[in-house]
Amino acid sequence: MNDIRRTILWVIFGFSLVLLWDQWQVFNGNKPTFLPSSKPAAVASAPAAGSAPAASNGVPTASSSGASGGSAGAVPTQAAAAAPREQVNVTTDLFKATIDSEGGTVNHLELLKYDEADRTKRVVLFENGSPATRYVAQTGLLNPVDSGERFPNHLTPMTAKAGPREMADGQNTLEVGFESAPVGGLKYVKTYVFHRGDYAVGVRHEVVNVSDQPRDAQLYMQLLRHGTVAAGTMFGTNTFTGPAAYTNEKKFHKLDFKDIAKGKIEPPPPANDGWIAMVQHYFVSAWLLKGDPASEQLRREFRVKDLGDNLFTVAMVATLPKIAPGATQVVNSTLFAGPEEEKKLEAIAPGLDLVKDYGIFAIISKPLYWLLNQLHGILGNWGWSIVALVVLLKAAFYWLNAKAYASMAKMKAINPKIMEMRERLKDKPQEMQQEMMRIYKTEKVNPMGGCFPIVIQIPVFIALYWVLLSSVEMRHAPWIGWITDLSAPDPWYILPVVMTATSLFQTWLNPTPPDPMQAKLMWIMPLAFSVMFIFFPAGLVLYWITNNTLSIAQQWFINKRLGVLGKS
Repeated sequence: MNDIRRTILWVIFGFSLVLLWDQWQVFNGNKPTFLPSSKPAAVASAPAAGSAPAASNGVPTASSSGASGGSAGAVPTQAAAAAPREQVNVTTDLFKATIDSEGGTVNHLELLKYDEADRTKRVVLFENGSPATRYVAQTGLLNPVDSGERFPNHLTPMTAKAGPREMADGQNTLEVGFESAPVGGLKYVKTYVFHRGDYAVGVRHEVVNVSDQPRDAQLYMQLLRHGTVAAGTMFGTNTFTGPAAYTNEKKFHKLDFKDIAKGKIEPPPPANDGWIAMVQHYFVSAWLLKGDPASEQLRREFRVKDLGDNLFTVAMVATLPKIAPGATQVVNSTLFAGPEEEKKLEAIAPGLDLVKDYGIFAIISKPLYWLLNQLHGILGNWGWSIVALVVLLKAAFYWLNAKAYASMAKMKAINPKIMEMRERLKDKPQEMQQEMMRIYKTEKVNPMGGCFPIVIQIPVFIALYWVLLSSVEMRHAPWIGWITDLSAPDPWYILPVVMTATSLFQTWLNPTPPDPMQAKLMWIMPLAFSVMFIFFPAGLVLYWITNNTLSIAQQWFINKRLGVLGKS
């Protein structure tokens, strides 16, 4: 019975490692090795040259599918007679951006502090490419009155205001403004305010009523993105990519691309608070009404839409107070576009830190990250912080592990007696089981006692995997010497070799299963796992080596105290 249970635990543990390794391959841009997706990632073709933007530029309207939620005035599918179109290039300490004078849309955003995984170029968050790569941030005005009259929107030609386009040394803010001609009696002025060292860009919206009649208007803030995501497995263990929304009442909502396409998404109901975001691995963009109480408390609706051609939008539509003739309505918002640094996201808006996806293990991963972050604040190195985290975890489970290792030591001590009995009763399996249980009872040995460390470590191991997978802080973070990126595999395979050695030594310390086949399996399993650890992130292998080393020290001490060292 003990042998069967132990084998089952090893199989569960091994299967978990297979899934983790398979997913790490996916996030490094490779195809799944063991569990290929039944559906390849969708890749949209580019529209024909000269075609109109059509619905690929639209905010959900009254004719939208139920997934869009709410209604709005019609948005044009093609820009009006174009004024000279300008691509305004902006450079700050964090960004290299391009803002299109058509609607004042951010259609290119390069993060200067972050390289791609291969370190050959910077991370590009927004990009105005084909539908397969398009990702932009748009805003505009809607007419909530069904009169057919339109207001300035993201297709309206705007004029870029004169001023600097590059943040100079010693300069802490940079403002870049755009102004539309009156459309439907309203003029729209949009000003981007970049702050040094801050991924949260202030966006000031000024709506000027130049007519002689009061105007009702809505301000929409929209993120448009392609729906191509990394291929996942049938178990869905990859981090989330897609739109998200948050309100204080309904909390965090993931809005999956596939569900949007099927019309199965229900965005949060209208609220006086909340934000929208577009989430991906390591990075996020989000629109927030933030800057003054009047803006933050505006009534807003949340909408999503499948635009076809593998393009999707998530929009937040705020209803403005009635604008009197000659009056100006000012709304302050924030466009966040940058890394998913949990602590900084928490400080920007309630719930924004939830865009960092820990999967189903968030209940364990979040405390682990918090503790890891505290240790990093003391040690200043993420690698040594991982080592310190393992030491603390081992200390927390010391007495439970001590009992487990003591049980394993007793099993090792009575192993010769078990082997002799199995040989003697090999032709009488029922009597063998009865005699084995009698020996366990006489020797006061719990055959399952040694399994507790494995059972406890599996969820912690997987939770830490999610922490390392999701935390942008680990990306390109060095430890020592040749380990220059804890989120990538060890380039020289030194850590996997050390991990293999510690695993084999730990197997030698454990009691040998009486069954020869299971005994061989106990030695083969660490070697098989070691092959997968070659492809695991160095930070995770470092965690496992540290855990193995401390476990060996504790088990060696207990085995020596009970006098079972060297016994098989």
